[in-house]
Amino acid sequence: MMGVQKIPKRRVMVIEPKKTMIVDKEKHRQKRVAAYCRVSTDSEEQLNSYANQKRVYTEMIAAKPEWEFAGLYADEGITGTLAKKRDEFKKMIQACLAGKIDYIITKSVSRFARNTVECLEYVRMLRAHGIGIYFEEQNIDTLKSDSELYLVIYAGFAQSESESISRNVTWSVRKKYEEGKPSFSYKKWLGYRRGDDGEPEIVPEEAEIVKRIFRMYLAGETLRSISNALQSEHIDIPGKEIDFSLGMIRNILKNERYCGDCILQKTVTVDCISKVRKKNEGEAPMYLVENSHPAIISREIFNRTQEEMSRRNAKSPQSHKRAITASGRHSRYALTDVLICGECGSRYKRCTWTSGGRKRIVWRCVSRLDYGKKYCSNSITVPEETLHQAIVRALNKFNSEDQITYLTLMRATIGEAIGLNGGSDEIDLLERRIDALNQKMLQMVTESVELGEDVEKHEAIFRELSEEIQQLHKRISTIQRSMDSDAEAQKRMDEIQKTIDERTLNSDKYDDSIVRQMVECIRAYGDKRVEVIFGGGIVVEESLDDTSKEH
Repeated sequence: MMGVQKIPKRRVMVIEPKKTMIVDKEKHRQKRVAAYCRVSTDSEEQLNSYANQKRVYTEMIAAKPEWEFAGLYADEGITGTLAKKRDEFKKMIQACLAGKIDYIITKSVSRFARNTVECLEYVRMLRAHGIGIYFEEQNIDTLKSDSELYLVIYAGFAQSESESISRNVTWSVRKKYEEGKPSFSYKKWLGYRRGDDGEPEIVPEEAEIVKRIFRMYLAGETLRSISNALQSEHIDIPGKEIDFSLGMIRNILKNERYCGDCILQKTVTVDCISKVRKKNEGEAPMYLVENSHPAIISREIFNRTQEEMSRRNAKSPQSHKRAITASGRHSRYALTDVLICGECGSRYKRCTWTSGGRKRIVWRCVSRLDYGKKYCSNSITVPEETLHQAIVRALNKFNSEDQITYLTLMRATIGEAIGLNGGSDEIDLLERRIDALNQKMLQMVTESVELGEDVEKHEAIFRELSEEIQQLHKRISTIQRSMDSDAEAQKRMDEIQKTIDERTLNSDKYDDSIVRQMVECIRAYGDKRVEVIFGGGIVVEESLDDTSKEH
């Protein structure tokens, strides 16, 4: 007689956005602003001449401390109806996509493009990359929330209809997610097919390939060697798009669905018109559905695989990434990404001075280099060695004055590099948030009593706060369970502490990796001092020695 098979109960849990100490360097950087115009070769009016417009726009942009001139693009005597006939326009778009331009100024919508459909396409494409356009005559800034309304007038009401449909579809999909109802794309999902009941069903032959991939990886094989091995076998799976590429192998090993679980809403739609999707970083809730379908591998094997991937990634920590310069190229120097002039807001540039056959490395304000004293009259030239020493002193001062915050920030950055997600630091943050919400509720009750108001008047707010507190408690429980069940947690914490101890022993040496991981911005001022701004907004001031003021 066959035994009764016990089916695990389906559970749905909300996955809260990850709490982390973010280093935000973008808010301290100048915008690279370009100008676009179309001029007529037949016109003799100075206002429409290339030279005059270049002067006007250069002065307009250079006069703003938060802007940096990124060039003038002008097409002469060419129609504006089609972008493919305007070479300078195409150059400007390419520069935008290459990361060399942050903002564009142009005289009017008609100067930018007379083909309104094409105009909207370029506006939306650039806005999706965070690049805005300012139309002077219409006073429209495409980065502002209401700018689309004015532009859409030229193209009718098609977008409004699309957005309405998109909102309805999004609402229905999110309601399904809240109920723990995942959707599956079987065409690209190795190991499963749609069963007669509409639910996922394991395909034994494909499941064996999935198990083999996990075994090979845990046995020490690389992603590349696994990919090469499977591709060399020319495995044919009818009806499915399976190529065993490097990316596919990585996705299989990271896909929680192979252990029977589903994380819903990992990505969100950025724009319903362009249909561009991005990783969900807190824009919408995510949901974890446990035991949503039959598992091919056990959770133990899946968790061991994630640990092994984190261990291998730790060999190439994120601190070795290169900084991106204003020109869109990569720099070997971390300071290129964070050092700016406290007087005019321009970035600093690494330069080599040669005097008497002796070379000397210094950092100088770009605005001062390009325009002299016209827009920045009080910047200083800082020798690199002096700058490094000041940063080291600031780091040590930060450590000595607020060691707890320093170590928390250091653990957060190193932990993120080796894949440590959710720990005691996050629990502390969540508990402080719960305390703050409880205090808010108590204060509202007290104020209502003092004013003689009916407490039920605030029932909706109380319910909202109570639900948030409940979700925070669930997140804490999830983290604690993860920490308790993770046999490698202590080993990873020891790894983090070892890294911190090594850096403590070398506290008198400048380290580019620390600057990349922990520093948001460094401002250099004309009175021979620097402000070092760490992740979380902590500011430490330090003096500069051996600096020379420019004349």
